[in-house]
Amino acid sequence: MEEKKQINEDELFTFVEYSPEAAERTGYSEYSYWKSVFKNFLKKKAAVVLSIIFFGLVIFSFIALAIGKYDVDTLTPNTANGFISPNGEYWFGTDNLGQDYWCQVWYAAQISIKLALLVALGECVVGITIGCIWGYVRKLDRFFTELYNIINNVPTIIYMTLIALLVGQSFTIMAISLIAFGWLTMARNVRNLVLMYRDREYNLASRCLGTPIWRILVKNILPYLISVIILRLALSIPSTIALESTLSYLGLGLDVTTPSLGILLRNARNYFLNYPYLLVFPAVIVSLITVTFYLIGNAFSDAADPRNHV
Repeated sequence: MEEKKQINEDELFTFVEYSPEAAERTGYSEYSYWKSVFKNFLKKKAAVVLSIIFFGLVIFSFIALAIGKYDVDTLTPNTANGFISPNGEYWFGTDNLGQDYWCQVWYAAQISIKLALLVALGECVVGITIGCIWGYVRKLDRFFTELYNIINNVPTIIYMTLIALLVGQSFTIMAISLIAFGWLTMARNVRNLVLMYRDREYNLASRCLGTPIWRILVKNILPYLISVIILRLALSIPSTIALESTLSYLGLGLDVTTPSLGILLRNARNYFLNYPYLLVFPAVIVSLITVTFYLIGNAFSDAADPRNHV
């Protein structure tokens, strides 16, 4: 009988030296929320193209004033040059006062975009703050609910008319007025989500461990609100531009001395049948801004949803 061959254990196994640093790296996740957001967003080719169009339009609004032949600050009425169709001298033609329409349209686009961004940022700050308090502090739920119902049931045209008559019309007044009534939707959406996540097990455990409320809101709840916040911002910017255009068209928006796309549309309403270019140019820019940013916001909102991250 053959003798059993003695097998050395060292020949069967290869032992690896233990490294605490390597073990820590193995257990650490390299997941980055914002990296995943932009990675998912870049997969949406249509949204990327629309983003290029939108930001190109914003940048060109500044370049257009520089390359134009006339300065918006030095325009003077000259009815002898009124209603000149677009040509090599006046690229967008002239209005009823004989003023270059090119510089007016692009300067008005800047004003409308600035107003929309300012209002969207204001709505975001106010809406998120009130929404978090509204959803997390149970004692204030009824107060904010009644405040929401009262403000939300007042038609926009009515309070904007009152503000225009009592306070006046200016860029600052309109921005504050739109923020004062525009935070409602943001706050309501944030409140509903805070209520949904407030009593989850990990948040209850955090409260039992003495974690401050602000940290629970910022670390545990806010990441789930990002997609809703971005979507609301995406809706706020085009809706603000559209609302400003409508209010200015009705004479309730910005002061007539502050050119905006809405003011240009208002001024063109009496002449667009005979001189359609007065209406076409500002209307096309309003449409491009509102449609592109709405679609961009929807795509970015989907990309920001943690449930879509792998």
